[in-house]
Amino acid sequence: MSDARYPLPDLNTLPEDLKAKILEVQEKAGFVPNVFLALARRPAEWRAFFAYHDALMAPETAGRESGLTKGDREMIVTTTSAANHCLYCVVAHGAILRIHEKKPLVADQVAVNHRKADISPRQRAMLDFAMKVCLASHQIDDADFEALHAHGFSDEDAWDIAAITAFFGLSNRMASFSGMMPNPEFYLMGRVPKAK
Repeated sequence: MSDARYPLPDLNTLPEDLKAKILEVQEKAGFVPNVFLALARRPAEWRAFFAYHDALMAPETAGRESGLTKGDREMIVTTTSAANHCLYCVVAHGAILRIHEKKPLVADQVAVNHRKADISPRQRAMLDFAMKVCLASHQIDDADFEALHAHGFSDEDAWDIAAITAFFGLSNRMASFSGMMPNPEFYLMGRVPKAK
């Protein structure tokens, strides 16, 4: 990310709570995703961003159940981030999507055209709703909820879909305006099945 407008801060200069969380992510992923350092330049915003991120993307850690799988969540992020032209989020969350769904082509497919992707009718309905929230949320009406209900989604699931879409709309814009680039590691993740 050396070409970014805002240089990444040195990990050792960050507050201890941020540093500990970033090192935990590095231990799990094998590298530090650039978003963790890029947003750390403003620690209070970093804390707020990742608290909301975790509440949406890992609700089980907050003791909340959801009708969306981890793959569903990443699929929403990848699809709507593509609509928002966010290179960082499409590449990073596309990698995570491929891993969760165990489908090496799915991220590219939903990023380009979710209506033609190899996904279930349920996932297509979910992405139709997410894309309407992304592009025309003022036009959401009862028919949009009914389309979700027909595939087993609840109104709480609709809230999750909308909240993920809206939150990553913020993330997309921050990543794009700041010149945040995806880590090279993301590009190959989940593309080739691991040897058994």
